[in-house]
Amino acid sequence: MDAKVNGNVSFWYADIGLPAFRAPLPGDLEADVCIVGAGYTGLWTAYYLKKADPSIRIAIVEKEFAGFGASGRNGGWLSGGFGWSREKYLKTSTRGAVIDMQRAMYGTVEEVISVTEAEGIDADILRTDNITVATNKPQLDRARAEYEEAKAWEMPADRIEFLSAADARARIAIHNVQGAYVLRGMARVQPAKLVRGLSDAVERLGVPIYEQTTVTGIEKGKVTTNRGTVRAPIIIRATEGFTAGIPGNERLWLPLNSAQIITEPVSDALWDEIGWKGHELLGDAAHAYCYAQRTREGRITMGGRGVPYRYGSQTDVRGQTQQLTIEKLHAILARLLPQTKNLRIDHAWCGVLGVPRDWCTTAGLDPETGIGWAGGYVGLGVSSSNLSGRTLRDLILRRDTELTRLPWVNRQVSKWEPEPMRWLGVHSMYQLYRMADEREEAGLDHTSKLAAIADRITGH
Repeated sequence: MDAKVNGNVSFWYADIGLPAFRAPLPGDLEADVCIVGAGYTGLWTAYYLKKADPSIRIAIVEKEFAGFGASGRNGGWLSGGFGWSREKYLKTSTRGAVIDMQRAMYGTVEEVISVTEAEGIDADILRTDNITVATNKPQLDRARAEYEEAKAWEMPADRIEFLSAADARARIAIHNVQGAYVLRGMARVQPAKLVRGLSDAVERLGVPIYEQTTVTGIEKGKVTTNRGTVRAPIIIRATEGFTAGIPGNERLWLPLNSAQIITEPVSDALWDEIGWKGHELLGDAAHAYCYAQRTREGRITMGGRGVPYRYGSQTDVRGQTQQLTIEKLHAILARLLPQTKNLRIDHAWCGVLGVPRDWCTTAGLDPETGIGWAGGYVGLGVSSSNLSGRTLRDLILRRDTELTRLPWVNRQVSKWEPEPMRWLGVHSMYQLYRMADEREEAGLDHTSKLAAIADRITGH
């Protein structure tokens, strides 16, 4: 099935209109802090820093427009999610510190909502649950294991629940659902509305955002661009999935591709068949994984990996994705919700997310160079970026706080392998995941060993 629109950044901008460009950098200038990238990470950092010290001079430089990257293309999950592995953080920290980080991550949901209310940002935010459904026995076992792990890591009992097949089906009429793991205290959001509102709030505080300004180099005290040079003792690299495009950072974070489709508005009669009255954030326990939401105007988005990685860490062209990816996402939607198989696909798009070699998010500031960073969100950036902004604020202002002592701060990881090894590794991993999912869907009664091989290949 073709999509009516493919690319043009994302549906979220089709919903509200693409913004006009702000003025570019007018030439050389000096600042106290230069932030590279006007997505969630850069904007949250500027917001909290300027709130804490109104006298500080901040300049934000952005290649396209504020929210052009993942901040304006993501699945709209304000999840407060922790990431892939508590155990990995535990290797360099303590159990108590990892639990503190888990608590801080989940606190981002209410923090973001609080700021949107204070700043008058309408981002279609709706508090809801995240439901991970299982449609075969291996998925059910993994979903239950995730639930048990959350309990073991002291997740509050009122935040988690495991549903029977009947209870899961009562929420959303997923085909062949066998059970589901529920995380409460999350929210749905229209991501482009959030980033546009946040950029306006940052400007109101007196922080200039220089768009159409391409960064060509970052070094101690200096950011070089095609429009001039910004000299600042503190520089924050807030480029996430686009980090590999900055010279010297080609192997730091891998730009992993993610794509989405969105349906035409669903009729009331069809919603009655589907359920989904709680507007839950919907994912599944497959290895390849998908993510979906019910939007403000009654559409369904469905996201997944698509073509996972472009050779040489290349990125897409304004969100345009492959036809094969559109067809695969439509097949996932039809498999989970066959009631939707005849719905028109109105828009398809894609973007990139940053993946460190150990798949763990980091935020930090090098006191020697004055260069800071945050990212590697592995798909959880809507909420994690807020914690990044507050953490970078404290690091820049040299505050010793609970946030600066969390185990993700100044975490150092190895670089990704040179090409063609990383292309081969990532594509092999996802091919093995797809094969594992197919075997499990065909009746395998335990998690396929192919998935474990995939994990070993890339350290997932």
